This record gives sequence, C-alpha cells and structure tokens, in this order.
Amino acid sequence: MALRLGDIAPDFTAETSQGTLNFHEWIGDGWAVLFSHPRDYTPVCTTELGAVAKIKDEFDRRGVKVAALSVDPIDSHHGWIQDINETQETNVNFPIIADPDRKVSDLYDMIHPNASDTFTVRSVFIIGPDKKVKLIFTYPASTGRNFAEIIRVIDSLQLTANHSVATPANWENGQDCVILPSVKQEEVEAKFPKGHRVIKPYLRMTPQPNLD
Repeated sequence: MALRLGDIAPDFTAETSQGTLNFHEWIGDGWAVLFSHPRDYTPVCTTELGAVAKIKDEFDRRGVKVAALSVDPIDSHHGWIQDINETQETNVNFPIIADPDRKVSDLYDMIHPNASDTFTVRSVFIIGPDKKVKLIFTYPASTGRNFAEIIRVIDSLQLTANHSVATPANWENGQDCVILPSVKQEEVEAKFPKGHRVIKPYLRMTPQPNLD
C-alpha cells in the first residue's frame, strides 16, 4: 500500500552513517524530512546531499531533523560521503540510511517498478511531531530537488498547524495568509488582531499570525 497524507509514517530501525537509528524515537517531538536516493555515487544525488548539508542550520532552526536513504550498504555510504564533502565543499552532517535489503524502501513505497525494479525514486517525506506524513514529493531521477521549496513548505506546514490560516499560491515566509473558511466572520477580529481584508466572502487575508 502506498503511503498517503495523514498516514502514520512507518517506524523502522536501520543502520546509518551515524549509527543505528530508531526512526520514531529519532524524530522525537519534532519534525523530520526523509529523502531517498537511487544509489550511492550518482551525480545528482551528490549535489543534493551537499546542498542539504549547507543549509542544515535552516532545518535545525525550525526543529526539523533530516535523514537521507540509499539502497547501498554502510561502507559505500562512508566512501560516498568523502566524495560529497570534497566535491561540494561541505561536511555531511546528517545520517544516510543504508537499505540494502530494501526494507525501508518497501515500507515507504520508494521502489517504482516502471522506473526501476531495484533503485528508489527521489522521494521526499515531511513528517510531523504526531508521526503523520504531512507531505510527499516524488521526483524523477533526472531532476534534482529544490530544497528551498522544501524549507518553504515546512514553514507553511508549521504555521498552518498552529493557526487558522492557509498559505496562498507562491507564498513565502512573512507574507499574508488566507483565513480558513471555517472561521466565522464574527470571530475574525478577535482571532486575527493584526487585521484582515475581505476580497470575497470566501477569500479573506491576514498578516502572517506567527510573526511579531
């Protein structure tokens, strides 16, 4: 069965480049991003892992842990990390899960037979503190991921989890938000003291509520 939004992210225990990882325990009370790679020593993946290492402080600032996965074994990961550090001029500072038996790949439906019978597609799962899947991206092998977009989505998910708003098209952190239709108009003034504007009865905007 494919995972869907709102499903509990499957728990697992696996070996990683930073030791044994118990997934739900590792997530703890925070957020997590799990992203997969077809295999080690591939060019696009090398750039992706380097990109994540360079912005890991952005994930840390948001209380988000990151972990990568590849179907190759630990020894291969350690060698690949040396290449990533060298070619991307960074230091891989998050765990890379070894999944040679495809256990985790199968749990997360990362093997797409019409793409490859053996290698994982480029999947991204954002998982909340409740261990539920909040977002799923799937990229083809030829297209590297945009991690700035993943950060943007995390900002939206964390905002909308705690306030009665949604984020409009192309929203960036700091911009106005949409007031949820479930909020009655007579409740809006008390709920959104920064003010609001009514474009249509169903389209009401307010300044981002979690900013000072």
